[in-house]
Amino acid sequence: MRQNFILFIFGIILAFSSCRTDFDTVASSGDLKFSKDTVYLDTVFKNIGSSTYQLKVYNQSKNDISIPIVQFKKGLNSKYRMTVDGMTGNNGKIFQNVTLLAKDSLYIFIETTADITDANPDDFLYTDEIQFDSGANLQEVALVTLIQDAVFLYPNQNPDGTKEKIKIDGKDVDGFYLSENDPVNGNELLFTNKKPYVIYGYAGVPENKTATFEAGARVYFHANSGLYVGKNASLEINGTTSTTDKLEKEVVFEGDRLESLYSDIPGQWKSVILEKGSANHSINHLTLKNGTIGLDIRSAQNPIEIKNTQIYNCAEYGILAQNAQITGENIVVNYAGLASLSCVYGGNYSFTHCTFNNSWSSNSPFAVNLSNSLAGATPDTNPLTQATFNNCIIYGSATNEFNLNKNTKAPFVYKLNNCLLKFSSSTNNPDYQFKTDTEHYTNIILNENPKFYNVAQNKFNIDKTSAAFAKGNQAYIIPTDILGITRTSPPDLGAYQSQDFPK
Repeated sequence: MRQNFILFIFGIILAFSSCRTDFDTVASSGDLKFSKDTVYLDTVFKNIGSSTYQLKVYNQSKNDISIPIVQFKKGLNSKYRMTVDGMTGNNGKIFQNVTLLAKDSLYIFIETTADITDANPDDFLYTDEIQFDSGANLQEVALVTLIQDAVFLYPNQNPDGTKEKIKIDGKDVDGFYLSENDPVNGNELLFTNKKPYVIYGYAGVPENKTATFEAGARVYFHANSGLYVGKNASLEINGTTSTTDKLEKEVVFEGDRLESLYSDIPGQWKSVILEKGSANHSINHLTLKNGTIGLDIRSAQNPIEIKNTQIYNCAEYGILAQNAQITGENIVVNYAGLASLSCVYGGNYSFTHCTFNNSWSSNSPFAVNLSNSLAGATPDTNPLTQATFNNCIIYGSATNEFNLNKNTKAPFVYKLNNCLLKFSSSTNNPDYQFKTDTEHYTNIILNENPKFYNVAQNKFNIDKTSAAFAKGNQAYIIPTDILGITRTSPPDLGAYQSQDFPK
């Protein structure tokens, strides 16, 4: 009985202590420690919210403390907002009497949404400070964000509240057609390098019109957005050779999340679609990354020229061509969920001095896939009248990076000349007799390492130790490489002329 009574008393004490909400604290003495003295929020476009950034605050003393105030220096007018250990305070701007236990820490999460007019006009930086306490105990952590001005292109809102639509693959999708005489943006078919462009939804090129991208143009696509070039419309990308890693003269297509966390995440936006019936396309010095399908080419109306172009980190395909006609020179494609280059449903293709690599972590993707059929199409086959690869590299992390999907109901014509190829499986399949089948293969370097400079960073330069060094055929030479460097004779394979790597 006595034992039960003691347990009863202990339970009452425990219950009261667990319900206690007050703490004996002392005032902060200004000795807080921080995980950073400055929080840099990556570049954002005006009026688009940033990612969330973290600051950790430490109480290294033996006392539980109370911080009288945690606030932005600009107070309620700040364009930043924060939560402090899950609390939102006064509009995410001002927090009073914040408790921090001895030898403990708290998390502050910070975001911003600011306009270009909020930034310093000299450097376009928007800044503020988080203040802890005041007077002699004041401590501050700086906040810095670069705000970029941009031209925003997006679907209009209809009177009934729905968004403007365009039709792609028989479906209505959020989108709009670019205008030559937009009352706000002027000629939307001409993309200059004066400001970046941010596209929401699919931007369509009207029939009989051309979308032109000048050297240095930057286009950022929001999630589920893309560029659609429809019947009798044209795409003209006029990038030129850049002299620095900033790609200042390239035309760049990528997602609209500028934070470093998103720099190489596939599938952030949809695709550039060149629809069947579109015509007269030319693509030169384009860098495209982080889409779902980089170039979705469906046109067979006339040949498409793709030169000096880089395509990286696509969730499905870098280039998907359906019964298309492509002449490609100095192209580099890497990291695609299904294939870096997939030419299906026939067509006519010629690729010279190209590097098709696929370092996707799964073993199923290919660097190059060729097919003369398409499931669900009518008819289900089309002639592959030519698929020629000259002085190319076809490589990657999978066992076999080259795939032929032949249907005997239609012609299937292909030829690899002076190419470095990864195909490690031994096979009796007559389609993959790289050393003896001279009708389809000439001077194939099989399963030797091209020794790319840095695959993880999409740098496919080679040096003199590469198996691709000086193995090209002079008859197929493109005089300059993707960087504008003059090729030597005999030329190296792939898109890059060999150079000594930096030490």
